Amino acid sequence: MTRNVHTGETAYFPGIPRIRYEGPDSDNPLAFKAYDPEREIRGRSMEDHLRFAVCYWHTFCATGADPFGPGTRAPAWAAKPDPLARATDRIDAAFEFFSKLNVPHWCFHDFDLAWEGASVAESEKNLETMVGLAQERQKATGMKLLWGTANLFSHPRYMNGAATNPDFAVVTRAAAQVKAALDATVALGGENYVFWGGREGYACLQTTDTRRELEHFATFLHQARDYGRSIGFEGTFLIEPKPMEPMKHQYDFDAQTVIGFLRHHGLAGDFKLNVEANHATLAGHSFAHDLRMAADAGLLGSIDANRGDPQNGWDTDQFPTDLYDTVHAMMVVLEAGGLGGGGLNFDAKVRRESIDPEDLFIAHIGGMDAFARGLIIADRILADERTSALRFGRYESFDDGDGKRFENGELDLPALRNLAAENGEPAQRSGKQELMENLINDYIVRGAA
Repeated sequence: MTRNVHTGETAYFPGIPRIRYEGPDSDNPLAFKAYDPEREIRGRSMEDHLRFAVCYWHTFCATGADPFGPGTRAPAWAAKPDPLARATDRIDAAFEFFSKLNVPHWCFHDFDLAWEGASVAESEKNLETMVGLAQERQKATGMKLLWGTANLFSHPRYMNGAATNPDFAVVTRAAAQVKAALDATVALGGENYVFWGGREGYACLQTTDTRRELEHFATFLHQARDYGRSIGFEGTFLIEPKPMEPMKHQYDFDAQTVIGFLRHHGLAGDFKLNVEANHATLAGHSFAHDLRMAADAGLLGSIDANRGDPQNGWDTDQFPTDLYDTVHAMMVVLEAGGLGGGGLNFDAKVRRESIDPEDLFIAHIGGMDAFARGLIIADRILADERTSALRFGRYESFDDGDGKRFENGELDLPALRNLAAENGEPAQRSGKQELMENLINDYIVRGAA
């Protein structure tokens, strides 16, 4: 595959131009219909609100394989037998894709960017080599790293977990990987570092010392935080909730579980949440629910943008196309004041049957447009005084008088009892759920034009 040594431009996606905004009337599948990076919403550009990122693993490492069959895609960047040559081709293809898609950020795991060696030292050297190549390509393209992380779930050594593994030797291998991944993240200017506890949980409760494993997990995170700060990492550490799969039960079950864990172990000052849509629904929640719980706690850090299939019971990691989900998600994000140093990472993969190179672009374009529309519509909904009146008006009895005194902790239980006796039976008030739902649907139907 040819590459211009001056521009870094490759030809893994020939014939595909840089993706640009053409507006809602365009019928070009390789153009944005809603995502206009320069359009301002609430005084900030759409690019700054959404901070899109492409993930390295699904986009450039996935082949379409599933439990029932091998891969269906054989991309040119995965053809060479030598691991360094293959990894170099992959990073060339990745940065060509990033540039043509016109996204500002990317994300990676250590061993999808590099490859695992026969020893800790060899693995570290491999990653350092690829970080050097990534630095060159970031400089040439202006791309930035949203976050880095370590794959602590794929290798057989992690079959019983990584930081929570009952074997201390495995914990040390996990620590070595995290150290190297943190070094790489800092070297590439990453704004965040993510922990996804892929196998941090249990398969059999009766063979697991859950108390000890959770304490080990907290100790591991403390040490990772301290090391990261010692090497100059000033960004946010993120934990990504998920309830199950691959384990029967994972310790980072959902947003509220993670919030409680962080607060209990004194980690909330450095850690926030990376909320994934498909993980929230696997936990029995909506995507917006986990976002709201994190935002209410002041711990909403970043988002993995995808969706699941309600007819499947597993993590399908499909690209987000549901406007209802993106509108409700962006309502939470806007009310929270934005994602700060976080962003919207497409932790999503094209379907097994989608085998054309342009399908990667079409999938990301659809996801980016879905969240752009969600942002525009969410802004209009929140600007409608009726929606705020329906939500916050229900709590007006706490705005002054005895209700305010209760919120301030000035009324004890006997005082509350006396007020109940004095006031008699409370009058019933409608929650107006249907009206709120209809108002939101009206805005969605009107669209983002």
